[in-house]
Amino acid sequence: MRLTFDPAVEAFRAEFAAFLDAHLPEGAEELERPRSTAHIPEWARRWQRLLFDEGWLLPGNPPEFGGRDASLLQQYVHLEELARRRIYHSFNPQGLGIIAASLLSFGTEEQKHRWAVPVLRAEKTAALGMSEPGAGSDLASLRTRAEPRGDRFVVNGQKVWTSGAHDADFILTFVRTDPDAPKHKGISVLIVPTDLPGVTRRPFGSLIGRGDLDFNEVFFENVEVPAENLVGELNQGWTVANGSLGHERTLLWLSFAERLEDLTQDFRPSTVLARDRYATLVMDLHALRLMGSTALARAARGEQDVAALSVLKLFGSEAVQNATEQALDAAGPAALAHPARTAPFNPMTLEDFYAGWFERYARSFSGTIAGGASDIQRTIIAERVLGLPRS
Repeated sequence: MRLTFDPAVEAFRAEFAAFLDAHLPEGAEELERPRSTAHIPEWARRWQRLLFDEGWLLPGNPPEFGGRDASLLQQYVHLEELARRRIYHSFNPQGLGIIAASLLSFGTEEQKHRWAVPVLRAEKTAALGMSEPGAGSDLASLRTRAEPRGDRFVVNGQKVWTSGAHDADFILTFVRTDPDAPKHKGISVLIVPTDLPGVTRRPFGSLIGRGDLDFNEVFFENVEVPAENLVGELNQGWTVANGSLGHERTLLWLSFAERLEDLTQDFRPSTVLARDRYATLVMDLHALRLMGSTALARAARGEQDVAALSVLKLFGSEAVQNATEQALDAAGPAALAHPARTAPFNPMTLEDFYAGWFERYARSFSGTIAGGASDIQRTIIAERVLGLPRS
């Protein structure tokens, strides 16, 4: 299947492709690598600032925020061109895709320019403080407290799985400001600079290895946060949360299509069974692109179907996980070698996407958790797509 667009969209694509061809960083083998999802090497900061200044960072934004007021279809081909070259959009993905976008949607003008623009220009990095030991996918169960005291909030509590927190300049933190309100009420959002007294960040290793430091547990002990750092209205954090995750939903399926496309290039089947599994991978890729393109066309017409996007999220994330497992199995014992490469080195993307098969498989689980776990997606599909009754 191949999509075609009108001449204006294709001209937009061609202009961006020419920009990439002319400006991609050189000296690939010498470029410093990112240490976490909130660490951006200096060369990558310069690259992101160039994208911002030229309006190619987030084309859908207005020019003052790194864009060109591009249409949804233009945004789509922009991401396609990045994917075609395996260029990772930003080495601070949550900062760019969720946090800055949330501040532009819900923040004050001062917050937009003090916090969002520096993230967009890669002058600051940000982490997302949602999950807690007792509140992972269930944000409404969070217990981190923020008590209003005059011109500040005093924050106490703990977050966990906070990606890149040890390298981040600030954390967009979801806190409970009204403990007596119902679970979905009484939540607020604060910008918490990580250098404030009382903020402790402890990175810990992952399944990949002890040295794979991205996840953090973050502790807040009597942290005094200026009241001006409140994002949106007091006790209306649930609205910000839905908006925060909503920013990544419309085209989220495309990232899974990119991973499947990569796998069609990197997975080399050598047996009858492996070739059969490879055929499933190709069919899943085409199915995802067909469903995603249908959703894209609806969205371009102004028709929003948020619940149906859960189908794309669920299918895409699990197709990637299944295909990566099949590649791991087909490679046999050699697939357990670590570190290893299963694709050529590319400085413009994460090592995760060309690492050994064990690492690629292990990391595929994040896709079925981040942005709404598969069980949550199945519940949404059951209730809002299929119309099944709640149990």
